[in-house]
Amino acid sequence: MSQISGQPGRPRQGGGVWLIPVVFLFLIAVPIIEVWGLIQVGRAIGALPTVLILIAEAVLGTWLLRREGTKAWLALREAFASGKMPAGELASAALVLVGGTLLMLPGFFIDILGLFFLLPFTRPLARRLLGMIIARRVRRSGVDVDLIRAHVDRENNIDGDVTPPSSSGFAGPSQRPGGHDNPDSRIIKGEVEP
Repeated sequence: MSQISGQPGRPRQGGGVWLIPVVFLFLIAVPIIEVWGLIQVGRAIGALPTVLILIAEAVLGTWLLRREGTKAWLALREAFASGKMPAGELASAALVLVGGTLLMLPGFFIDILGLFFLLPFTRPLARRLLGMIIARRVRRSGVDVDLIRAHVDRENNIDGDVTPPSSSGFAGPSQRPGGHDNPDSRIIKGEVEP
């Protein structure tokens, strides 16, 4: 593990302390902003059209959740059946669920976020942003993301042995460091050149 908190091998503590106040402010600010937006739209177009738009958004959210949720579920099942790690498929399924839920809630601003998570052409961008945020948080905690990726991404792994050079230039099986008993000894960070 890398040196993050000044002590080798120990992840930084208290890195997410700011998260609780931000979530608290978000839970207070979002309803206030949504009510303000509903009042502004209601003043501009009237109460009945505003309510009809909210109902239409809820119906659209339900329909999109059903359609995109089915696609995400099938992709997830296909990934499991093929034996590959369904990281992208799991993220898509979670975004579809959250996006559909946000679209069913009354409000206009939160519906924009729901559509961003739910629509098939914006969801990959949302998934990449979510992945970058999570990877950044994981790296700050001291976890070796590359090591985890190497364990999970079996499609791009190359089997082989690494042997230190001996005086004769050849290292036999007895000289192999770590052997195959330790799974981390089989992972080498670097690039493969043709």
